[in-house]
Amino acid sequence: MKRRTLLATAALGLGLTFGGAAMAQDKTKACFVYVGPIGDGGWTYQHHQGALAVQEAFGDKVEIAFQENVPEGADAERVLTQMALSGCNIIFTTSFGYMDATNAVAAKFPDIKFEHATGYKREHPNVSTYNARFYEGRAVQGHIAGKMTKSNKIGYIASFPIPEVIMGINSYYLHAKKVNPAVELSIVWAFTWFDPAKEADAAKALIDQGVDVIASHTDSTAPLAEAAKTNGAVIGFGQASDMAEYKDGPRVSSIIDNWAPYYVKRVSALMDGSYAQADAWEGIAGGEVEIGEITALVPAEVKAEAEAMRDAIAAGTYHPFTGPINKQDGSVWLADGAVAPDGDLLGMNFYVEGIVGEIPQ
Repeated sequence: MKRRTLLATAALGLGLTFGGAAMAQDKTKACFVYVGPIGDGGWTYQHHQGALAVQEAFGDKVEIAFQENVPEGADAERVLTQMALSGCNIIFTTSFGYMDATNAVAAKFPDIKFEHATGYKREHPNVSTYNARFYEGRAVQGHIAGKMTKSNKIGYIASFPIPEVIMGINSYYLHAKKVNPAVELSIVWAFTWFDPAKEADAAKALIDQGVDVIASHTDSTAPLAEAAKTNGAVIGFGQASDMAEYKDGPRVSSIIDNWAPYYVKRVSALMDGSYAQADAWEGIAGGEVEIGEITALVPAEVKAEAEAMRDAIAAGTYHPFTGPINKQDGSVWLADGAVAPDGDLLGMNFYVEGIVGEIPQ
């Protein structure tokens, strides 16, 4: 008991935040590592809602702990080690850049389960990966963007050049282009997941270029705040969470990441002994990707079309990456009617034909 108390005190001193009552030996302890603050209004906020859902589902049988604002890299490995030593039974690492740190620490603690969001490395039996098909939501947003732009210029604020983000850019552009052949896409790379000042600057740069519809792949509400300053000239989308505070302004819909079902399922499996290593990639059909309310700013017929696309994706009758689709250099990627294999999507490192510019290296 003395050792647990000392470890808990050390962990608290290093910034870990614990939920629930005092630690008890028979509780399952679920821990979460966040790249941003739980109040970011986007990505981390939604992951924390999932953590709270675990607490609500299992009550005093579970204890949750979390650490906010953990940089990707060496700091992540340090925090994960502290969590492992503090008695966590399962640790969810919620950003792509935690991939190597997750596997490194998992090797040292084989009895602890590690779950890495958006990654692909499962180097040890106690490491699982989970993701969401965000590109499905980007297809719906692209349709709305292509229909609603008046300048024929739409924009995308990108975080880092990883497959998840490139998938989103391509899906957004393809579906805008389908309904508006004149559309042009501008991309600004912010090179951050959460930095409201940088995100605001990126939005300003797009607006200065004449963009009137902005999608973002960063975590704060700053792009919508910038759009709101244009008095209706620029619209945008909520990212990761609903960002409903902008429903009366520029936000016309959103992609909502719903991690709660997955977190509850995995902790439940750990508790009942059915837990097994997994690689999960759910989307609209599985409920992990939700399309937020489409507001009255969107014409009724466009709303109906967007909702029909959402429902077709959920039913499995439409895949956002269905050929014919060429790569940026004009070479054929998908023949007419062919559907992109998951492996191609998970390793996507190219723009589709029509997008101008190069992917940063």
